[in-house]
This record gives sequence, C-alpha cells and structure tokens, in this order.
Amino acid sequence: MGDKDLEYILNHLAYNTFVWNFGTTSFRTKQMNFSIERQLELLSEFWEDEQNAKCGWEKEYLLPNQPYNIYEIKNRYYDFMRANGFTTGDDKIKYKAARQKTSGLVDIGVINRNHRLTEVGKAILKISRSGEYTSKNILSISSDSIIYLSQLLKYSISLKDGYVRPFVVLLYLLSKVGPLSFEEFTYLAPLCISEETTANIVNAITMFRNGNISLDDIIYQHIMRQKNYQDAYYAWTNSEVSEELVTAIGINRKSRIYDKIYFPFYLALRRLFVDNNSDAVIEVYNISKDIQVGSYWRELLFNSVSAKAIKNDPLSHLNITEFTHVNTETELKEVFFKYLHLFKVKSTLRDYFDLNRRYIKLSNIILFEDGQLKYDIVPKPFFISAMSELYKLAYTEAENLEQLNNLEDICPSLSLSEQQLLDALNDEMGTELNSIDEIYSEVENLRYDRFKNMIATRFSDEQLIELLDNFDSRNDDAISKAVSDNADIPTIFEYVLGIIWYKTSEFKGRILDYLKLSLDADLLPVTHAAGGEADIVYEYNAWPPFYPKHNLLLEATLADGTNQRRMEMEPVSRHLGRHLLRTRNFHNYCIFATTYLDVNVISDFKNRKHIPYYDTQNEDDFITGMKIIPLDTSDLREIIRQGKKYRELYPLFEEAYQQSDKFHPRKWYEEMVRISPIN
Repeated sequence: MGDKDLEYILNHLAYNTFVWNFGTTSFRTKQMNFSIERQLELLSEFWEDEQNAKCGWEKEYLLPNQPYNIYEIKNRYYDFMRANGFTTGDDKIKYKAARQKTSGLVDIGVINRNHRLTEVGKAILKISRSGEYTSKNILSISSDSIIYLSQLLKYSISLKDGYVRPFVVLLYLLSKVGPLSFEEFTYLAPLCISEETTANIVNAITMFRNGNISLDDIIYQHIMRQKNYQDAYYAWTNSEVSEELVTAIGINRKSRIYDKIYFPFYLALRRLFVDNNSDAVIEVYNISKDIQVGSYWRELLFNSVSAKAIKNDPLSHLNITEFTHVNTETELKEVFFKYLHLFKVKSTLRDYFDLNRRYIKLSNIILFEDGQLKYDIVPKPFFISAMSELYKLAYTEAENLEQLNNLEDICPSLSLSEQQLLDALNDEMGTELNSIDEIYSEVENLRYDRFKNMIATRFSDEQLIELLDNFDSRNDDAISKAVSDNADIPTIFEYVLGIIWYKTSEFKGRILDYLKLSLDADLLPVTHAAGGEADIVYEYNAWPPFYPKHNLLLEATLADGTNQRRMEMEPVSRHLGRHLLRTRNFHNYCIFATTYLDVNVISDFKNRKHIPYYDTQNEDDFITGMKIIPLDTSDLREIIRQGKKYRELYPLFEEAYQQSDKFHPRKWYEEMVRISPIN
C-alpha cells in the first residue's frame, strides 16, 4: 500500500460493534423488576392525561400541524416521575434523564418507540397490578418471568454485518460447554456475534479450561479478526508516530479526541523501554492516571500503587512483561497496539457484566452462583433439547418484539410434552420418577438443598447479626451488596427475617412457600411494584409438649425513633384478624419485627388481646382477641447469639400474652417479651 492508501485508512478508521450486550448502559437500574413495573404504571397514567395523550415522544409520532418541542414531553414525563416519587428530581437535564430511565423498556419491547405500552407491557402491568406472580407453567417460573424469557429470546442487536440474539447465543454456549465461569461470561460470551466467532469461542473456552491459551490471547485474537483493527495495525506499523496517528488507530468509540493522552504515554514508554531511561518510569505511572483504563496499565506494568515508592526506586517496581523484552520501536509498537486495544475491550466487557446479568435474571432460568452461570434444573433439558432449532435464530433480527408470544410461537421446538420433560429430567437427575408432579417435587427438594447451602455460606449467624446492625444504621449499600440489589431494603429485611426464623425453627417447614416474596432463580428476593399481605406465614405442625398446630404470621417493618411507622399497627392487626376469621385456629398469632419499637405500637399490640375484629362482609361474624408479639432487632440478635429455638420461644411468647394485662406496655415488653442478653 502507498501513502494514499494509508491516508484513506486513517481517515476512515471507525469503531464497529463486535461484542453483544443487553440494553444500554444508560438503563443500569437497580431493582429492575420493580423499576420496569413502576415505569409501566407511570407511563400508563401519564398518557391517560388529556394534555399528554396526543403528544409524540419523538418527532415521527407527531400529529399533523401539532406544535412540537422535542424536549417538552420528556421534561413533562420527568416531572411526572418526580411527582410520583420514582426519581429524586436532582438530574440536571430532565429530558435526558427521562430518555435514559425509559430506554431499557423500549429495548425489551414492553413499550414502543412512542413510549406507549405494547401488548407485552400491558401483560406485565396486569400481573403487577394483581400481584399474581405465581403461575403454572412447564418451566416452573413466575408469570412475569415467562414473559421476560420470551422477550429475551426475541431480542436482537444490530451489527455492521448482521444481527445477533444475545440470549439465544448464551443458551447455546451453556448447552454446548456447560456452566460458564463469571470470567468466561464477562469476557468471552459477548464475543459470539456470528456462527464463525461462536465456533471459535467454543473451541477457545475448551483450550482456556485446559490451560492451553490465556484469556487475553483469546480476546486479542478476536479483536484482530476485525477488518478495521487489521487496517489500524497496518497503518500503525507503517507510519511515523504522531498524535494524529495515535488518535486514529485508537478507534475510540466516542471521539478520537479521547485518545490524545495515549500519544505522550507512548512517548514515555518509548523512553523507558527503547531508550532505557529509568527516569521515565514515574512519568509512565503519572500519565496512566489520566487514561480512562489506566488501572489496567498500572496493574500490568507496576507492582506498587504508591507513586512515592516508584519515584524512590523506579526499576524495582516494574513488573516483567512483554514490554520488558522490547528493544526496538517496531517491537514496542506491536506490544503497545496489543494492550491499547485489549484493555479498552476488557474494560467495555467488564462494564457490561452487571448490565447483562440484570437482563438475564429477568428470565429466571439461569443461576448466578458460586462464580458460575448455569441453567436452573428444569430449564436445562428443556432448552438443550430445543437447541438445534433454536440456534438457527441466533443471528437473525428480532421479530414481533412488541407482541405477546408463547415460547412455541418463537421456536416450535420450545414445546415439550409433560412426558418428554419428565423423561429429560429423569435423565438429568438420575431418577426414575413416574409423573411430572413427582419430578417437580424432587426439583423443589433440590431447591431447598440449594437454599440451605446458601444460608450456610452467605447467611451464617455472624453475617445475619451484621445485617441486622446494618438495618439499624440503614447502611443500605452494605445490605444490597450482601444480599441483592434487585430488592429494596424493606423487602430484604423481610427475607432476612424469614431466614432467621427458618434457622430458629430448625429448618422445619417449607420456608420458600411461607415467604410471601418473589425469589429469583438464585433464591434471592425480588421487589415488585404490587404489595402483598402478611410478609411471612409460617406453618407449624403440632410438636407436643412445645406447641400446638398453628400458623405464625411474621410482619417486618423498618422504623426509627423519629419516624415510627404507626400506620403498621392497622395492617398487622388486619392481616391477623382476617387470618383468624378464615382459619378459626386461635392458636395462630403474629410476631411484629422492627428496628425500633415505639411505646404506642407496643401498647396497641398488647391490648389487641381484648379487641374484637369484625368481618367487613358480615359484621355479625367476629373474633375476640389477637396475639401479637413485638420484637426489635436487638431481640433477633439475641435469638441468633443464644441459638434460641422456636420450641423455646413459643412458650415464652404465650406466657407474655397471658400476662399482658398486668404491666405498662414498655415494662411488659422489657420484662415479658424481650430476649435479654446473657452476661
């Protein structure tokens, strides 16, 4: 090639997407299920308003002769979100925030580009409003998850030379190579954008697991199969180094201007490794701090994070790397080009991990546990058996994304009879069960085994006490990190209370049924927009002489001394009153657990012993007296520390209930209810 060819290459170098991801990074929302449901509710209400109903979200949806300000409707929706408590209202550019907070809904087809609810969005909103998330389907997943699963199977992204359906590709990888490590999922799975690249990555994963190739080499080989990177490498190795050259061959996704820092960085590397100038060590370190992915460079080149230590003894803090053996600028160029692009791509892929995980978890068929991604039990044989046909859709454009489809509408092979699934699951689990109900029962037993194992590893007594401390101090970030960021803190408090009571009850009972919470495939809590009844309804069979057959309603509320939620008094008594009217078992009672107990709350619950509760549908029907025991987090901590069992607690609570007439509310709680520390 001549100078004109080089000039043409340099002028036309541009970034092309060669990895997949779900959605956009602007829609990186916590509590994703809740956020989607709440936004659907808000959008539904927003468009019902007459002043909004005829407006278009984008220009192409305007009615003829309609005056239009491209930002007005978005600003108006932002104000609507703020008025309804969905956003705090501190975004500087309202229309931009409104676009970001809704972009993910368009991506998965629950709203259209005009931001009206699609068939899919209306179906999810209907489920949210009813609170009926449980459903009977062949995969044993929630009713909203089966819809999200269909959407993910249809979802595709556009590439320079075609399309890819990320979720279908991921299922193919799991079917082909088995569980993926988080590292493989983060850095290798998104490189599968065509039949050819996927075949390459499948082979590379096998080699990687056998120790025959490094992760970095797999990624760099993938990069160098792209035409624009081949052109960039040719221009780089056949031109004099300049700022213009460096910014061109950097192929920055946003603008060449962002790569200007690499020019002085390259010159410093040249002084260090080609000219052997040790004074350049600290210069390399300092310039790396201004590089967006500079942490990758520092981790590669240095064994210390201290600029002072590096300045005092530069050479001793240099790692031995490919740069160490560089003697000429030609060699330096080759190594520099490799790491320039390797680090950019790795940073991008790492940034996508959390986003991809959030979308994938909507389907509820894939587990993220023990550092691995793998099928849940029932979905595994279901999708493996369908994969030969399903994979044919992997590199096709999404169809009917805004329409509500059954799985078999998307791919006919996603239709197994109960007998076929029974046979497949018997093979998978090594069982010889005779009915689908028996196989589902065995699957449920395996879920309980997983749940108990998770409690042992993630919710030890020490970890539970630390969580209770964090609930008291409202260290929400620590709570979310320890449990899940797909649930709000009150939901997590209910979940943690359930785990504490399961341990206290010596793992007796079907706690996963008793928890009135949605759980994801990893058995972690999910917050939905709809509210529920009692938080936990624990069922106890008779265990003489400790307690009779009864149900225990566990209600959990976060509160503090300045804002005790007295509104909780009425729902707690209402839940228990309705329960007693329905069951007529007057051994049934309620425990109210909170972070702080107001004396009026204690008094209200204590005196419910003598207050009748009437059936609102038949006022002649009533029950007299309800047993409600208030506990705070200090009590829960002592139950854990002292290893108290429920068979010990039940008689204590019963005695407190019987003696409740004799004391001032605070004294009654302190002397009869409170679990006192052991000195």
